[in-house]
Amino acid sequence: MRNGRSKLAVLAAIPLLAAACSSGGGDAGTDEASGDLSGTLTGAGASFPDPLFQDWIYTYNEVQPGVEVNYQSVGSGAGVEQFLEETVDFGSSEEPLTEEELQTALDTRGCEAVQFPVVFGSVVVAFDNPDLDGLVLDAEAVAGIFAGRITSFDDPAIADLNPDMDLPDDEIVPVHRSDGSGTTKVFTHYLSTEVDWWAEEFGADKEIQWADGLVGGQQNDGVAQGITQNPGGVGYVNQSFAMEAGLSTASIVNEDGNPIEPTLEATTIASEEAEIPENFQFTIDNIGGEGYPIAGSNFIFTYTCGYDSATADMITDFWTWAMTDEAADDLALELGYAPLGDSLKERVLETVELTNAESGGLPGDPGSAAEGDAGAEDEEAEGDAAEATDAEATDAEATDSEE
Repeated sequence: MRNGRSKLAVLAAIPLLAAACSSGGGDAGTDEASGDLSGTLTGAGASFPDPLFQDWIYTYNEVQPGVEVNYQSVGSGAGVEQFLEETVDFGSSEEPLTEEELQTALDTRGCEAVQFPVVFGSVVVAFDNPDLDGLVLDAEAVAGIFAGRITSFDDPAIADLNPDMDLPDDEIVPVHRSDGSGTTKVFTHYLSTEVDWWAEEFGADKEIQWADGLVGGQQNDGVAQGITQNPGGVGYVNQSFAMEAGLSTASIVNEDGNPIEPTLEATTIASEEAEIPENFQFTIDNIGGEGYPIAGSNFIFTYTCGYDSATADMITDFWTWAMTDEAADDLALELGYAPLGDSLKERVLETVELTNAESGGLPGDPGSAAEGDAGAEDEEAEGDAAEATDAEATDAEATDSEE
């Protein structure tokens, strides 16, 4: 049974729930060392973390062979939509849920959705031309390329940043995401933060109205394919997809004027500079020093009620494993993702435990809140019956005494 409360403070209640769970007040989820589980877990969303998620799922299955985790890489926009429509157990996106989306979850489910980051990664400007290795771009040049204003590699806006390179006069073919995408949101958020005219003309969102003449591709692998299939192709993808496709990537000038390659170390530095509030609604902005400036996190969404006990246990067990098992971090590093720091992982683990914390299961589940209520009613009924019996006995004694 879903929680019937019509109005809840969408975010304000979450710290209270976290405190309850950390003090033993919540009965959802599992400890780090859970028993054998079985069942199917479904998720959908961003293609950004898909290579890592598939490796995580494969490795986790060796720990919990009875659990089948099915993650569909459909793009962040579709993932959020499926999560809010309750057709999957968890959703995934490169940006946190908005206040409007959190309210939609509350109105639909009857309880809060919670969200937490699980990994950091870079969005890179990639191209299929080894002669351009070492290319440096700044925000203005990147914006110019994807606005269709810079049309060749030897444009002065690029040449001024690369005085020692012999740049070709090849035509640039920009390749962008054609589906609703958290990767697009991270990329366009960076451009909107750094370039005023981009913010006014294009803005930042999962989907924007691109300039005419650009090539579109579905998901990260579709953009990578578009880059390789179009001479002069330049696109934005997650670092792991660029690595897998053997694409070259540009160094991007950060807030301090430093050209930074999208290395794992530079992504980690960027993630450490991020200011992360208690509700995990954050973006990575204004990165300087040695940090790579176009970076983001992948967020997972779950609900605080409405799951059966088995599903809730699988959700908490899988994401607890991903945050605590050394193999999970090793897989992230191999693919070019930056794992969360230890202190952030501790905060995430508290939030993971909020899954189903407001209901403890559905009617009919062993130990569910519904059964608990029914049990309490049975005990109350038994107590009333016992009191009635005692009262009858007392009346009988009184009658005997009068006789």
